[in-house]
Amino acid sequence: MSEAVLASLLQSAVNMAVPLLLAALGELVSERAGVINIGIEGKLLAGAFAAMSVAYVTGCPWAGVAAATAAAAALAAVAAYLTVVQGANQIVVGTAINLLAAGLTGVLYRAQFGVTGAALTVSGLAPLRVPVLADVPVVGAAFFEQTWLGYAAFALVPVVSWFLFSSVPGLRVRAVGEDPAAAEAEGVAVERTRLGAVMFCGVLSGLAGAYLAVVYARTFIEGMSAGRGFVALAIVVFGRWMPSGVLAGALLFGLATAIQFHFQAMGLAIPYQFFLVLPYGLTLLILALVSGRAAAPAALGVPRARGGQL
Repeated sequence: MSEAVLASLLQSAVNMAVPLLLAALGELVSERAGVINIGIEGKLLAGAFAAMSVAYVTGCPWAGVAAATAAAAALAAVAAYLTVVQGANQIVVGTAINLLAAGLTGVLYRAQFGVTGAALTVSGLAPLRVPVLADVPVVGAAFFEQTWLGYAAFALVPVVSWFLFSSVPGLRVRAVGEDPAAAEAEGVAVERTRLGAVMFCGVLSGLAGAYLAVVYARTFIEGMSAGRGFVALAIVVFGRWMPSGVLAGALLFGLATAIQFHFQAMGLAIPYQFFLVLPYGLTLLILALVSGRAAAPAALGVPRARGGQL
């Protein structure tokens, strides 16, 4: 394989990894606080639609990014209220959020752009080239010709790691995810901590959706999240609830997606459906291999309302 092909493959892998990394880091913080966010797929999709719609109307991709954050945060607020305050089942609420987002974005898209709106494109965020580093063979263009969202995604890895393992608020998040009753006895505001974690996940999910709409595709297609929210859930398990592991998982799944496109472009005498299923098959395989050995937060998925366990 030539250097040019390797460079192109790696660049595609990193570009595909960015939205997964953003979504998975948000899910990591949420799960560390004890809330499993199945609705991350819906928030990502809502963010993508809001980003494309607002960027198209205003001509400003950054306005689209802001709208994506707001849309996903709104869904996260609904989910947070139902699961954290009211103690509703987290899986059921997350599934409902996904269905709501899928239906609502489809209806709004057709209402705004009509059935032929798939051909619409928006002006996206321009990549920012880092001098010298971008000229490094193979890896330079992949990691040092990113947009601000791409750089932010990778910068968040050490930031989230520091927050969770070297700060007092991060210690509270982990304590709430392991034993909320003990954390509450020590004066930790369990409900407020979980609300903050779910909202943080919503914001990052919105940014992931914005990346898809105004960086990667520069348009919106119904269902364009294409299961990335569920892949982000798998990445958190693969990464064993550690930011460094989440980074490795996002790059791995990004590479699997890039290889899928590369193989299709080669025109091999293999049904293209085989390549389409590659990233999702890898998801199932990795979950089967690591889920039994991964140590999830002890209180993950356990509902809690004011006053204690439900």
